[in-house]
Amino acid sequence: MTMAKLTESMTNVLEGDSMDQDVESPVAIHQPKLPKQARDDLPRHISRDRTKRKIQRYVRKDGKCNVHHGNVRETYRYLTDIFTTLVDLKWRFNLLIFVMVYTVTWLFFGMIWWLIAYIRGDMDHIEDPSWTPCVTNLNGFVSAFLFSIETETTIGYGYRVITDKCPEGIILLLIQSVLGSIVNAFMVGCMFVKISQPKKRAETLVFSTHAVISMRDGKLCLMFRVGDLRNSHIVEASIRAKLIKSKQTSEGEFIPLNQTDINVGYYTGDDRLFLVSPLIISHEINQQSPFWEISKAQLPKEELEIVVILEGMVEATGMTCQARSSYITSEILWGYRFTPVLTLEDGFYEVDYNSFHETYETSTPSLSAKELAELANRAELPLSWSVSSKLNQHAELETEEEEKNPEEQTERNGDVANLENESKV
Repeated sequence: MTMAKLTESMTNVLEGDSMDQDVESPVAIHQPKLPKQARDDLPRHISRDRTKRKIQRYVRKDGKCNVHHGNVRETYRYLTDIFTTLVDLKWRFNLLIFVMVYTVTWLFFGMIWWLIAYIRGDMDHIEDPSWTPCVTNLNGFVSAFLFSIETETTIGYGYRVITDKCPEGIILLLIQSVLGSIVNAFMVGCMFVKISQPKKRAETLVFSTHAVISMRDGKLCLMFRVGDLRNSHIVEASIRAKLIKSKQTSEGEFIPLNQTDINVGYYTGDDRLFLVSPLIISHEINQQSPFWEISKAQLPKEELEIVVILEGMVEATGMTCQARSSYITSEILWGYRFTPVLTLEDGFYEVDYNSFHETYETSTPSLSAKELAELANRAELPLSWSVSSKLNQHAELETEEEEKNPEEQTERNGDVANLENESKV
């Protein structure tokens, strides 16, 4: 019995320890690992408890798009448009391909010239004056390689010459001349297009570092400034703006980086610019504006980005040029205006680009455009219009009529008095 009790007590102790261990041991719950795009595209209310992450730019200040294409499996599509692919490559790769193409073609045709000479037996009759070779003075691979360069580049030093006793050499000469011309046209054309690209022209099209919101002609407006540093103008210049902001539809669909047009004068023609001097581009915040309900206090809480695009043709080359920039919420100043940069000198106007990015503070209401419109409507048409106010207004009108016609009132009183006397008699 004693051994049975001892065994039972030890069993209970062990079971109790195991239960305590099970209770105290934390349960490791592994969250499912989502793809990067799914994690970034989660709705806003899901990641509300997380730390606020820094706003990632869609377009950088220098105009380059901050988007990388990943998991592109159909890479053969790049080869179908090989010319554009070569133009889009960086200069170091472009120059490397340029040198490699010419070197490979020279080596390829040099090898064929050497094989023709070797098969014909020209290498065995180099010192035989009675032998007519395919190419005179071709005594090895190096001389064949040099002859290939002379043929494709049409240098023609005159030392190595093809003879009329070699029909296969004549056919090869025709093929190399045609293919050499095609290679020259392709590579030189590619280099010319890359050199003449107007990307560097966009470097002299500048945007203000900040956008501002202030009153203009009694209306709340969003403004930014653009300018051209060169004396050669941009022809047919036009400006447009996009709001980049994620949204969630009423059906629950989350749309990351949704693009919304910002009207900068499309319907009035103000978006077409004569960009001789810096211009301030204005967007009126009305009911169609995406900033209609945004106030000064709410603006820093918004996660949005304004992308501005300036397009036009380069006057010197006639090629289309595009310059881009962007503004995030921290770069939008509420209650500021741009400092004027244009001054009138003796016979000309001068632009001071030192003040191009400068702003100054101005009196601007902190309410949203919607709230300002509601206040203006209340001032013009009061919402509370009671019956007593109507009666008071009616009484005031009657008093004014009595003051205007005192004689008529006196005659009426006299007539009433005469009627009373006649009735008494």
